[in-house]
Amino acid sequence: MAHLTCNFFSKSLMRTVDITVILPTDKYVFTDPDFKPQTTFKTLYLLHGIFGSTSDWINGTRIEAWAQEKNLAVVMPSGENKFYVDQPHSMDNFGIFIGEELVDFTRRSFPLSKKREDTFIGGLSMGGYGALRNGLKYHDTFGSIIALSSALILDGVYTSTYEDVNPMGNRYYYESIFGDISKLKGSDMDYYALVDGLKSEEFPQLFVACGTEDFMLKEQNEQFHQYLLEKGIEHEYQTGPGGHDWVFWDTFIYKALEWLPLDEATTGVSSGNVSIESEGK
Repeated sequence: MAHLTCNFFSKSLMRTVDITVILPTDKYVFTDPDFKPQTTFKTLYLLHGIFGSTSDWINGTRIEAWAQEKNLAVVMPSGENKFYVDQPHSMDNFGIFIGEELVDFTRRSFPLSKKREDTFIGGLSMGGYGALRNGLKYHDTFGSIIALSSALILDGVYTSTYEDVNPMGNRYYYESIFGDISKLKGSDMDYYALVDGLKSEEFPQLFVACGTEDFMLKEQNEQFHQYLLEKGIEHEYQTGPGGHDWVFWDTFIYKALEWLPLDEATTGVSSGNVSIESEGK
């Protein structure tokens, strides 16, 4: 599996940004010496949570091994702590960056499919919010959305105060992310408004999951699931043992990859797998 770290100048963010990319372009299969990776790859744009970085998913899960097996390219950008939305006054246009510029740059730079049905977006916690927001907003680009333990925090944003001692939970912080809170409801940062604004045939495929011990389950993810049911929006919703942690995300990113329309698994040679007998099994 080719593991690349690169940086480029982003017009959306007006600064140089880093991304991590994994590509199965060097895949070798013992049982099929003539195996050649496909010329273009299905692609998952995978977003980290708050306090995270472009390396979070590789450090916290086995995404690299599973992507290699399923011939999937994975692109992991940095969203800083900005929730992957746009704040033009501070040149923090992370929504445009994720939904437009990053897709365009990576498609021009790497052998990625340009088809909607081959282009996916996913994330955890803050990144789960970012995947939902940008997957729904840029539904013409993304055919599937994976939202794990999503930080669907808007109810808390509306009732936040300046006196809250939590620096990442008070109104000052939320205003730096979402702008004027009084204009947030119904905007393109409101996941309920984005759901309401799409026709049924425009919806990406949705995979939503949260741990049964996660504090974000009932008042956030379960509530969103119920809203989708009320609207008649088809989606995959799963819960399972676990909290807001990497054990859960490692388990459920695998379940999400099994859900995506990917290739059948074909194991290639890697530092952790050199057994000829196990190849292709």
